[in-house]
Amino acid sequence: MSLVNEDIIERIIVEELKMFLSVPSVRKSSCQDYPESFKLHRKAQFSCWSRETLESYLHDLEKAEKKGINLMTQKYARMDNLIQKLNNNPLIDKIVECQFTWQRSMMKKYPGIMSGGRPLSSAEDSGFMTSFETYLRGELETYSDATLELLNFDILDKNAKGMNMAEELYTFLVKDKGYDSLDEAEQASSKTRR
Repeated sequence: MSLVNEDIIERIIVEELKMFLSVPSVRKSSCQDYPESFKLHRKAQFSCWSRETLESYLHDLEKAEKKGINLMTQKYARMDNLIQKLNNNPLIDKIVECQFTWQRSMMKKYPGIMSGGRPLSSAEDSGFMTSFETYLRGELETYSDATLELLNFDILDKNAKGMNMAEELYTFLVKDKGYDSLDEAEQASSKTRR
């Protein structure tokens, strides 16, 4: 990851964390008690994006803040079906389809690493757990059309190169935990499950 990208990611995380910590809810999210975990997971996600996509999303956040809009509040309200669809851009379905395929591949290839994660499909949503698909849709609906177009371009580029963005994201996370690779982390997780 370039220094320019790291700087943009840090600025994004500062903006997102402000919004995240002020999301109103009936019950406080346990994630709000662990801002360092939030920052790590967001940094992992953004580490896979191009500079152009990062800059566009930072612009989305800054524009929302100037208007007094909390994109995190919107995302979580959307995930819980408390508000209507925020964005009807057809790219959302394309992005979800590709990310869903990548995530499913991760779950098959690395069941130990993925065992504690969200269920995959919106059909598995419950009052206690939101699926990967529902979470992703809620987040994508808060992005501007410009950011969606750039993110879709990033995804198409990675697909063309045979890369899996989910694998990149989880590689970032396992390396933060001291593992050299996903395979090493998977072996360690299978030993602890025995």
